[in-house]
Amino acid sequence: MNPKNLRKLIEAASDLWDNYVDPTDAYYDDPSTLWLPLGLPGAPSGADVPFSTEYQLDQIRAESRYLAIQNEFAINALENRISFLVGSGHSYRAQACPGTDPAPDLLQAVQQAITAFCRANKWHRRQQETVRRLDRDGEAFLRLFAQFDGSTLVRFVEPGQVRTPQALAANPAASYGIHTDPADVETVYAFYVDGHSVPAAEIQHRKANVDANVKRGLPLLYPVRKNLRRAEKLLRNMSVLAETQSAIAMVRHHAAGQRDAIQQFVTDGADTSITDTTTAKTSYYKRYQPGTILDAYGVDYEFPASDSDPGKYVAVLQAELRAIASRLVMPEFMLTSDASNANYASTLVAESPATRTFDRLQRDLITDDLDIINAAIGNLVAAGQLPPETLAVVQIEAMPPTLATRDRYREAQADAMLVKSGAMSVQTMGRRHGLDPDHEQAMMRAVPPPRAAIAARDVDPEMEPKT
Repeated sequence: MNPKNLRKLIEAASDLWDNYVDPTDAYYDDPSTLWLPLGLPGAPSGADVPFSTEYQLDQIRAESRYLAIQNEFAINALENRISFLVGSGHSYRAQACPGTDPAPDLLQAVQQAITAFCRANKWHRRQQETVRRLDRDGEAFLRLFAQFDGSTLVRFVEPGQVRTPQALAANPAASYGIHTDPADVETVYAFYVDGHSVPAAEIQHRKANVDANVKRGLPLLYPVRKNLRRAEKLLRNMSVLAETQSAIAMVRHHAAGQRDAIQQFVTDGADTSITDTTTAKTSYYKRYQPGTILDAYGVDYEFPASDSDPGKYVAVLQAELRAIASRLVMPEFMLTSDASNANYASTLVAESPATRTFDRLQRDLITDDLDIINAAIGNLVAAGQLPPETLAVVQIEAMPPTLATRDRYREAQADAMLVKSGAMSVQTMGRRHGLDPDHEQAMMRAVPPPRAAIAARDVDPEMEPKT
């Protein structure tokens, strides 16, 4: 080819390469992070979720688990959600279904069965772990094992264990390890755990952050995973910058100096050296202690960090944390543990967004928990430990911890009025204030109170606190 034409061809190719735009650039937030396009072909039930295969779901879950273990802000957020949703634990009470009158002995037997179930399954701890798994993984699988004596044991199933067997890979109804009605994804027939089919009645699948027609859940932290990483890196860089500035006290310049002398100075001052076997180049390293004085021969050193103020990046860090808090619908102080910009009483009143969100999530938690406890009672009925009509005449009430800021005195006044008017039982009032009615009754029988119970009469106006 003519050299002149070859040169023109090379120039044209260079222009094409320089002007080339990678169509996947829009999916990159940083060089190591690829955004998955929403609505991928083959997505579950046509819903907009960022996964279309079990492998992609595994990757998303692994990233969320890494944040839940390594990122201090993510850990704080997850722990706070557990504290508000579960708190000191939910209490349960067996009571008569509306329009029924079960025998007191039956109510007592069901109450004892609930207590035994909670004790055998360490229910308070299991509640905490369930919330953690649901937020971290976007789903939680609880498997029920009925024992010969009618008792029930509850164990977790890892999300990675629920997978579609290779033999059923081409069956859409068995995708993501969950076998459903081909015409109704919400009707579940079985789960495939480690390749074995388990009836749906033996597994409770709790999923979050997706529509009802999506088979698997999405981790809570997925939308803010980039913010969490940036916040962590920004905090690290601010700390390193401050550490470097405080470690180097002075740079001392030596105007005259030969190359050999400088090299000998570097060699003598090094704490350690590493030689690259490929290039045969030796690098020298020295640890700088606080108050270090540097010596430089014939070279002017410039330290950009010396004019930087790490504190000015705090506003950027706070902006990232606010973005994370907005996704979690939580006050910023619940994410940072910094209450200097927030007032607990004003952020957790009954009308606040955080309180309403926690109340909604708490109700969902109670519904799922009661389904498991009712299944455990059903196993006792099937084993002949309880009468067949038990579930028809006895219902279980759950009492979660209070979310909003409380005025205990005024609450007690209002409850006492409801008890006196017959609208509330003494047992319910006790549970609302974190008391175990059975335990309190036993204590009062052992040591009779000197005065009538406060719940049975009006509150003494003289006892009202002065303001």
